[in-house]
Amino acid sequence: MKILLIEDEKKVANFIQQGLSETGFEIDVASDGEIGLQMIHTNAYDVIILDWLLPGKSGIEVCREIRKLDASLPVLMLTAKDTIDDKVVGLESGADDYLTKPFAFEELIARIRALYRRKQITLVDDKDLVIEDLRVNPITRKVYRGGEEIFLSTKEFELLLYFLRHKNRIITRKMLAEAVWKIDFDTGTNFVEVYINYLRKKLDTGSRKPLILTIRGAGYIMKEESGENN
Repeated sequence: MKILLIEDEKKVANFIQQGLSETGFEIDVASDGEIGLQMIHTNAYDVIILDWLLPGKSGIEVCREIRKLDASLPVLMLTAKDTIDDKVVGLESGADDYLTKPFAFEELIARIRALYRRKQITLVDDKDLVIEDLRVNPITRKVYRGGEEIFLSTKEFELLLYFLRHKNRIITRKMLAEAVWKIDFDTGTNFVEVYINYLRKKLDTGSRKPLILTIRGAGYIMKEESGENN
């Protein structure tokens, strides 16, 4: 596995580089976002480890640039920011996972391996996912409804993908928070509902039938036979 670490703190970078090398990974290090992006342009990496607070371009900006280059390249964000809102911002920028500093090195290794496994599974599962007139390709991340392309943010796309892979099943907000955002669900926050609404607005424009229904007191369901929302 070849990894690129984008981290400006030398002590942190050296610690991670040494640990990953001793674990058997091949690792390159970039001290800022611009250098990191140049390296991604010229090298093939399996996972990117990206610090949020970087000189020049922030980790959030770098992550968005990475997503323009490669929608499927796994990105693990490192940061001292640990609120739910911070995590949502980081993940919405395109990060696949989020690790708060300080962290146990064993957890870093586990997160890296999980991201790599997920990528391999996705590469195998490259067939279009279809429900009614909606068609989604998990590799190209292209979304079409009625032949018209729909442009989704990273988390909107992952949310849609989760619904498609669990269609005709009731899905709770807790399940979505843990599967899509990789964070524990806090009943005092409403980010899941916010993103459900974002997704519905893009999928159900005009006279299109709604695909994601609300099940009061239970959660949501994506059904083949869509009717009015509850």
